[in-house]
Amino acid sequence: MVPRIETLNEKRLVGKRLTMSLTDNRTGELWKSFMPERRRIANNLTNDLISMQVYPSTYFANFNPAGEFEKWAAVEVPDFDRVPEGMETFTLTGGLYAVFDYRGSGNDNRIFQYIFGTWLPGSDYALDDRPHFEILGEKYKNNDPASEEEIWIPIKSKRQTL
Repeated sequence: MVPRIETLNEKRLVGKRLTMSLTDNRTGELWKSFMPERRRIANNLTNDLISMQVYPSTYFANFNPAGEFEKWAAVEVPDFDRVPEGMETFTLTGGLYAVFDYRGSGNDNRIFQYIFGTWLPGSDYALDDRPHFEILGEKYKNNDPASEEEIWIPIKSKRQTL
C-alpha cells in the first residue's frame, strides 16, 4: 500500500478527548460519549468524523503499550465561535502527512504494523511530532471488514532529521 503525500492546512476541531493507552484502550467510551452529542456542534464543515491521537514527543522513541496519549473524537469547524458546553477545541497545525486509504476493520492493527514497521523505515520520511488522525467519512462502518477510512501519519523528510 503506497500512501499519497499531502500538505495539510491548519484545521480547527471541536469534540471530546480522553487519556488512554493501548493496554487501557478507552476508544469505545470516548465515541459513546461523543456521538449522541455531536449534533450540538452546529457549524461542522463536513459530515466526516475525526479520530485523533496526540502522543507525547517521546512516545514512539520509547514505545510502551502502556504509554498514555490523548485520543479525540471530533469534527472540523470553521471557527470556535459556537462550542457546545462539555466540548473542547483543538487547532491541528498543518504540515506534511502520509495518507493511507485503508479498507478493513478498525480492530485489525496490521495496517499500523505495516506503516511503522515497513513503509516508514523504507521511505524517504521520518515520523514528525504532530497529531495522528483518521478521517471517518461516509464509507466508514466501524468494525466492518468493508469499512473505509483515511489514516493520516505526520511525516518530515529524513534529510531534515540528519
